[in-house]
Amino acid sequence: MAPELLLTNATVYTVDEDRPWATSLAVENGRITTAEAGPDTEVLDLGGAFVLPGFVDVHSHHALAGRELFELRLKSGSNLDEILAAVREWSSRLAPDEWVVGGAWPSTLAPELGHDSVRRALDEAAGGRPVVLIEDSRHNRWASSRALELAGIDASAPDPTGGTIHRDLTSGAPTGLLIETAGLAVERAMRDTRTLTAEQHAEASRRAIEILHSYGITAFQDAGATLDILAALKTLDDAGELAAWVVSSMLVNDPIFGADPIGKPLLDAAAAYRSEHHRPDFVKIFLDGTPPAHTAAFLEPYLHHECFCGDTTMPPEELADWLDVAVSAGLSAKIHCAGDAAVRATLDAAGNLRARGDYTTKIQVAHGQFIHPNDLERFATLNVSADISPFLWVPGVIPDAIAQVIPAERAARMQPNRTLLDTGALVAGGSDWPVSESPNAWEGIEGLITRQDPYGKHPGSLWPEQAITLAEAIQVFTLNSARACGLDDVTGSLTPGKSADFVVLDQDPFKTPADQLARITVRETWFGGKRVFTRD
Repeated sequence: MAPELLLTNATVYTVDEDRPWATSLAVENGRITTAEAGPDTEVLDLGGAFVLPGFVDVHSHHALAGRELFELRLKSGSNLDEILAAVREWSSRLAPDEWVVGGAWPSTLAPELGHDSVRRALDEAAGGRPVVLIEDSRHNRWASSRALELAGIDASAPDPTGGTIHRDLTSGAPTGLLIETAGLAVERAMRDTRTLTAEQHAEASRRAIEILHSYGITAFQDAGATLDILAALKTLDDAGELAAWVVSSMLVNDPIFGADPIGKPLLDAAAAYRSEHHRPDFVKIFLDGTPPAHTAAFLEPYLHHECFCGDTTMPPEELADWLDVAVSAGLSAKIHCAGDAAVRATLDAAGNLRARGDYTTKIQVAHGQFIHPNDLERFATLNVSADISPFLWVPGVIPDAIAQVIPAERAARMQPNRTLLDTGALVAGGSDWPVSESPNAWEGIEGLITRQDPYGKHPGSLWPEQAITLAEAIQVFTLNSARACGLDDVTGSLTPGKSADFVVLDQDPFKTPADQLARITVRETWFGGKRVFTRD
């Protein structure tokens, strides 16, 4: 049978080792084919354009990004005065008791926020309204006095397990700075009067996928799926509107989102939301928090601490039990690990699983920016993939914040990507959007190669010995990510039989200087043989 579509006069990089380069691409029934063109085949001349497989983002919080449709969006790197001005302007359009919800404020700003006087300035800017603003890691919050009141957080409130209510050193009153689980009470109080409808959840997912398409992303793994997100994705797919392959990671524990349900009830419900393009195939376990909040679990102490190394959210036995629950349900696991102790605990748990003969359950270490040298080779040995995100391997706000809390020689040795690849590990690329400002894979690819900030805002390089090549970086964001989340049967390379998911670029990355890669733009994005984005 002749293909319905033939793209010619192109430079096609397939990421298929059996046929890495081609000059044309044929599509039939939404799939790549090798059939010859016939009289009814539509032929498109690409004028020599460069074509790649659609990018696969292994770590996205797409729905959180899409919800910015309904929230205050702060300018990247905003200082305190800019944040207060933005809150004042946003509040002017709200009803007297309406919540101000938004973000993200930079993690380096936390010390400045921890004072009564600053919380009072937030109260004034919001006109006394309840305010909750999330930090760039999405793990911590800053709340106004009214928000604290509605959440029942006062000077007598104890710190919750896994979190800290920051208090003024003089008065002892909560400053509004809420670390990890301490923010959940405010999140729940906010949802008592501000709940998004099912239509809004679907709109948020739809908008996020439109943005992903503009960056050439045709598949992604949501790294913290709730019931609302599962339902939105199923709704879109049933309506023929889900133009992406999506893998969902259902929350087992939840120190930061305030989701309900989580754990076993969510896992039991997930199967009902499986559809053609949506695979609820993973659980998500937060095994620790973030270094700037002192909630990441390290093998060595934090700066200015003789003994404190941070803690994991659960003991090894509980982690093993949750992996058993996942395996019994036919699910794989994405495990958040910011510190090297959390990474080791995950590798130990994976080792126990493999020792019992289970080599098929996929296990991802999410972030894993700090890995003890003795554990590097274990990723390949235990078939554990490394889910890496751009904010963590180039100089920037989050690395600066990390450098404030752990010794300089350790802070400078983040994300050993070169060593992981050399030891045979599966390294997969994710954006962690909206923790990252955009899901642009080219920013990550340039960072992987140069270990520098693609836009020059933050000088220097971060452990440049861990740089990788362009071909390796492209594979990290295509086929490797597809393999890590179990989508390599349908996407990740332009291989006959796979979905015709590809991007047309404005230039050839192999002829582009390494420090200019982030400026590559996507001219067109195709999913399943249909054009889903064009840059006019």
